[in-house]
Amino acid sequence: MAKKVLVVDDEKLIVKGIRFSLEQDGMEVDCAYDGEEALKMATENHYDMILLDIMLPKMDGFEVCQHIREFSDMPIVMLTAKGDDMDKILGLEYGADDYITKPFNILEVKARIKAIMRRTAGSQPKKEDSKVIEAGDLRLDCESRRLFILNKEVNLTAKEFDLLELLVNNPNKVYSRENLLNLVWGYEYPGDVRTVDVHVRRLREKIEKNPSEPKYVHTKWGVGYYYYQN
Repeated sequence: MAKKVLVVDDEKLIVKGIRFSLEQDGMEVDCAYDGEEALKMATENHYDMILLDIMLPKMDGFEVCQHIREFSDMPIVMLTAKGDDMDKILGLEYGADDYITKPFNILEVKARIKAIMRRTAGSQPKKEDSKVIEAGDLRLDCESRRLFILNKEVNLTAKEFDLLELLVNNPNKVYSRENLLNLVWGYEYPGDVRTVDVHVRRLREKIEKNPSEPKYVHTKWGVGYYYYQN
């Protein structure tokens, strides 16, 4: 089944180029040119990937990303200005899975999209391997990729779930930020360890009663992060 991608940018030549290139690889591509149109299409369709520019008319990419995260964990890659670290961090804060800097080489974009799709597909457990992990108050359903705390569901993005699943499966094992970046995002991921910090912070805000005094995901200062279990 063809992978479906939504490309969102107000520069029509960029959209046309990306669309042509992805369709050459057998992908199905929808296009949107402003934030409101993008959000409407993401609401009405399921996409295997959304390429989302930040600077958009009507609603910027951060707002679109934030709204999509209220109902879906489909992978979102932000298109950011080259060297603008704040945009990259903000994009991750709002729920993006990755970012690509402009100007970009279309071959790099295609390689990154395929890598993210492989990681996303790889994180979906096979039917026969389906399992539920119970750790204290937490229950992770690895087939439906849902988290429950005290029987109340907590919505996580794909990367937040992957991160928590890895830590819960290895209680009290401390992972460096570099290790987490490689294991959760993949060795070819070009981002830096701040990506991990942002996702841990977002995860704590969702699962911890008091994120500054975490019960589940702890920091080993100068080393990394771990899931605490008695």
